[in-house]
Amino acid sequence: MNASFPRRLSSEILDHLPCDDPQAIRARFDLQRVNRLMGSAGLIARAVQHRIGSDPQSQGQQPLRVIEIGAGDGTLMLRLAHRFAARWPAVHLSLLDRQNVVSSSTQNEFKRLGWTVEVLCVDVLDWAAAPPTQWDIALANLFVHHFDSSQITVLFESLARCTDWFMACEPRRGRVPLFASRLLGLTGASAVTRVDAVLSVKAGFSGAELSELWPHSSSQWAIQEGAAGLFSHAFIASREMG
Repeated sequence: MNASFPRRLSSEILDHLPCDDPQAIRARFDLQRVNRLMGSAGLIARAVQHRIGSDPQSQGQQPLRVIEIGAGDGTLMLRLAHRFAARWPAVHLSLLDRQNVVSSSTQNEFKRLGWTVEVLCVDVLDWAAAPPTQWDIALANLFVHHFDSSQITVLFESLARCTDWFMACEPRRGRVPLFASRLLGLTGASAVTRVDAVLSVKAGFSGAELSELWPHSSSQWAIQEGAAGLFSHAFIASREMG
């Protein structure tokens, strides 16, 4: 169902706080809770599992190279690693963000699972200008909504060149998610998170808005987009192997 109000992009407070600011540290902890409330790890895990299971060429293979853009503290990806490490014991994982807020304990847990981790500290639009390598799977969670349509187009053009499968799990723009975002204070969320959550929903997506921004080149892409879970909006682009 389409949202009943237009998309409005606003700068979020957390984006401008130093990474060691106590408010930023608290807000990142809040985001872990928000991800659990939204069921982000489960939504992404099911989509990845479906991708691997439905591609005949990938049967029995592991995704050797995985990248998360806008990875933040890396804890969402760590939850996915715990789900998939038994099947994929030797993944090379890239965590991309402007700030390095991935703790040593988080990195050590990836290593314990057998995954090699590199943290890429770079602005994603600078990275998009010249993505250095190829990834089997690319992910974004609560990240793409920070950008306007022209910036998303640039990012998507880059992703279409460097991966065959990309998923974004974003806020769903609608009255119910907006109402829910205003109740986060009941969970103990900080003032920063209470403000940013509302702004995130207003900047979120509905309908086929992201599909319209994905490049339609000679390569064939299977696109899925729509509501996921109670409050999320999922977009998946999968290159169809000829």
